Amino acid sequence: MNTLVSLLAGFLLAVLLYVSFKIIRRPGSSRGRETTIHSSIQQLKSIGQLSVFKVLTKEIVTEVDHSWGEIGKKYFSWILSNRKMAMIFEFVIDFRYDLRSPDFQIIEESEGSYLLRMPSCVYETSIRDIQFYDEQKCKLLPLLLPDLLNTLLGDGFSEEDKNRLKDAAKRAAESQAESMIAGLCPDVEQSAKQTLQSLAKAFGAENVRFEFPHAGEKGATRDERE
Repeated sequence: MNTLVSLLAGFLLAVLLYVSFKIIRRPGSSRGRETTIHSSIQQLKSIGQLSVFKVLTKEIVTEVDHSWGEIGKKYFSWILSNRKMAMIFEFVIDFRYDLRSPDFQIIEESEGSYLLRMPSCVYETSIRDIQFYDEQKCKLLPLLLPDLLNTLLGDGFSEEDKNRLKDAAKRAAESQAESMIAGLCPDVEQSAKQTLQSLAKAFGAENVRFEFPHAGEKGATRDERE
């Protein structure tokens, strides 16, 4: 009797497992899973501005060019040549992708596999520090030190002139940054891939491919909202 009960229980359990398996394998159930994954991965767009790569660099300037404008050439050329000084920029380049852009597309290629068509990369340059290096005294002089420019250029150097020089310095830093963009593009894209692959797989995606736009040779454009 106990043997018969055990056999019947085993048979019923096998039937239940078979029925459950068939229900799970139904086309409707599969579509529900796909819809859930697709709905989840679309949440990547809610991230907005995704910062994927930052560069902290220092550049030495020994002479000014057209990017400085007239105020820069007038004053900094004199400082760098007559006073035998060099200027040292320390600045940060922040590379970002706007995932709310209509250019960012999430395309389902097959169940669990997606293509992420990326928008253009934008970058923002910000100056952390500007210093003069006095070659004769072998020491650094911060540009933002109070009254330094007055000491170098005379008492007639106004606050307005000082602000204009700071603006000229920022333009020069941006010019320096632009010369580095093309070489950094592969690293920026690789960082974006690693970040978004991790996020997409957390949302249930199994395979993710990427397409990146390349506007000219730069691969990134300056953020015009600065």
